[in-house]
Amino acid sequence: MPHPENELIAILEKQRIDFTASLPCEKIKVLLEKVKEVFFHVPLTREEEGVGICAGAALSGKRPAIFVQSSGIGNMINALLSLTGSYRLPLAIFVSQRGIYKEKIAAQFPMGKRLPMILKGAGIAHSIVGTSADFKNLEKKLAQVYGDNTIHAFLLSPAIWEETCGIVNTTGQKDNAPACPASTRMTAPPYLPLAGGAVRAGELDDKRTYQKPKFTRFEILTLTAPYLESKVVVCNLGFPSKELFRIKHQSSNFYMLGSMGMATPIGLGIALMSDKKVVVIDGDGSLLMNPGSLATAAHFSPGNLMILGIDNGSYGSTGNQPTLTKSCVDLELVAKGFGIKSTYKVSGRKPLLDALTGHHENLRFIHILAVPGNKDLPDIPLNYIEIKKQVQDFISRPQ
Repeated sequence: MPHPENELIAILEKQRIDFTASLPCEKIKVLLEKVKEVFFHVPLTREEEGVGICAGAALSGKRPAIFVQSSGIGNMINALLSLTGSYRLPLAIFVSQRGIYKEKIAAQFPMGKRLPMILKGAGIAHSIVGTSADFKNLEKKLAQVYGDNTIHAFLLSPAIWEETCGIVNTTGQKDNAPACPASTRMTAPPYLPLAGGAVRAGELDDKRTYQKPKFTRFEILTLTAPYLESKVVVCNLGFPSKELFRIKHQSSNFYMLGSMGMATPIGLGIALMSDKKVVVIDGDGSLLMNPGSLATAAHFSPGNLMILGIDNGSYGSTGNQPTLTKSCVDLELVAKGFGIKSTYKVSGRKPLLDALTGHHENLRFIHILAVPGNKDLPDIPLNYIEIKKQVQDFISRPQ
């Protein structure tokens, strides 16, 4: 009997999957080792981040798949609906379904048992994969994901993997079977080294500088506009996107109409899968919502990615309520602490322009201090699909 892990990998290869991301689960650890060996793979800090990174890969023409466990779906729902679903991007989700079969951890029961109902309520198509015999239907559904630009969750029962080294009887109990031969155990390749060197907290504190913001975000975007020409620009939702549209509209701008916290992950996904230069226009509230994405960005440190963290210390699109950067968080130190080597803190015109220019082989993070305030502008006159198509067309053009 073929090993179920190998069967699934063969199906993924047949369907031309070329981008994967995952968070670990003990029940699918052998599968994940094989995935990391066969496909381009991104180790995630949070499931929601993976939705954004996979969206960026899909915009770049790739076929992404993400591997999570049941509990992780709860961290993904909003991004799946407001980002992947709204922009009609393909995503196959392989879910290690906990809490239903020989589960020993009580905390896994609530989500595991209710997962099919949660997915149905969210309008996300799903299939139960209980044995390797279900792989035929899985392959058919997987082809539809990429043919129709849809989302599909494949709920993988832990019982499947008992077939790896023996035969599962009708009670679901594993017969006495020999241990798997060592040759079938694949070891994941080592992760890439971090871009930044280790720095002790005291050293970071010594380098901390305090600057007074001078410009609003609208003024900062106006200064930045000439440097965005012919680059893929992923812009944070709300007022930032409306301001960018007014100042520097171009077909390569990916305007976010929802999914707060996803700007940097989307930009990272595009940068990893495209040779285009990518600029992310992010904000303090958004970065605080998904700070782990900076760690993932540092892990790969793509030289074609620049993140502009425009920090006005407020949630500008919801009434200017203060964020924690107003009181205790220094975003440059956060980025540096996560391993980003090239970081800047700027507030004036010349330091900003100096940070934007010059040759850099690694990822850049520019922490731009800003004065709170929004420009009163109309909504962007583009819908999700128009935005997606323009950006996809730009990315697909030869460099």
